[in-house]
Amino acid sequence: MGAVTTTYDVVVVGAGLVGLATAHHLLAVRPSLRIAVLEANPQVGREQTTRNSGVVHAGVYYPPGSKKAVLCVAGRKQLETFCVANNLPYIVNGKLIVALNATELAALRTLEQRATANNVPVEALGPNGLRDREPRVAGVGALYSPSTAITDFGLVAQTLADTLTRAGVEIHTATTVTGITQTASTATVTTTNGRFETGTVVVAAGLSADRLARLSGVALREQVVPFRGSWLTLADAFNDIVHHNIYPVPVGNGLPFLGVHVTRRPNGALWVGPNAVLMATRSGTRRFGVNRRDFTDTLRFAGLWQLGRKHLLTGVGEVARDVSLTLMARAVARYLPEITRKDLKAGPFGIRAQLLGPDGRLIDDFVLHHDRRVTHVLNAPSPAATASFAIGEEIARGVIPSL
Repeated sequence: MGAVTTTYDVVVVGAGLVGLATAHHLLAVRPSLRIAVLEANPQVGREQTTRNSGVVHAGVYYPPGSKKAVLCVAGRKQLETFCVANNLPYIVNGKLIVALNATELAALRTLEQRATANNVPVEALGPNGLRDREPRVAGVGALYSPSTAITDFGLVAQTLADTLTRAGVEIHTATTVTGITQTASTATVTTTNGRFETGTVVVAAGLSADRLARLSGVALREQVVPFRGSWLTLADAFNDIVHHNIYPVPVGNGLPFLGVHVTRRPNGALWVGPNAVLMATRSGTRRFGVNRRDFTDTLRFAGLWQLGRKHLLTGVGEVARDVSLTLMARAVARYLPEITRKDLKAGPFGIRAQLLGPDGRLIDDFVLHHDRRVTHVLNAPSPAATASFAIGEEIARGVIPSL
């Protein structure tokens, strides 16, 4: 164990987008703060931050007044400002949520009302309007979100880290937290590279959020469950088949997943997916990796079995599409009839840290927990990348009075 470090004002655990954005806002309010950011991986943003579709969400889907709704809208604007100021890719290509039948058209009207309540501009399109925008997309109508964009969140994270380092923030990679304790006046974060004494701790650890919360004394009944989302890539010949992001109408089964969609990458490629499949590890490095501790913790959690009981058929469908290109091709061909199995090939995959309740309920909003000198980000699924700057700002506002 290394020697105790010089005392910091704030220690941020986790160098994903939320952790880095929190340090960014803290420093903006008080440039004199001494801040350390601790990251278990050898590089910043190696888990959820770099393993997503790159879509910058506008805020269409989320219940009005929820943290997702408020912080997604605010965060998108801050993210755009940061990308433009740092010459990072930020391409506003819009989103079409496509209805295939009358039932889905009715659901689109509900989404339109929700978007309006969230102050998110949208436009309802009939069959002709849909064909005018995307002539190769099948559907009876769509909801058009003009402010949906795409970026490279990995580049955003690295640029944030570089900016923070130049401003004097110390980023310690390959540093795993093994303990968090606090007294009336200080907190101590114990790691594999020594101890960090500080006045305030912010834990934005994603896949390890629940474990670090319990490690610091939080009596947490929920548990993080890892889901893998795999993408397929379309053959280059289809790169111009659509110009917007194409999404299905959410199925309304109570699960916070948006379904198989087609998204454009900053380099012009098109991705199809993702699905949502339970993982046997919390590490995002291997598609079919297994970690005994992670898998045992998941299987022992009663909430997983409650989730399975409620959504067994949905889960079976997700697994089937994960192993069958044919089934995934059928899913996307509902919207792009030209696409067949031969036009798809396996692409990258991502991992989602999803907080699950003991009753099997997937927690569908951002969850922040304040415990004296320690603030925990317990749940930050999509659209957390889009909302990261706003989440960081909210955490900073809560932390600053205690410094």
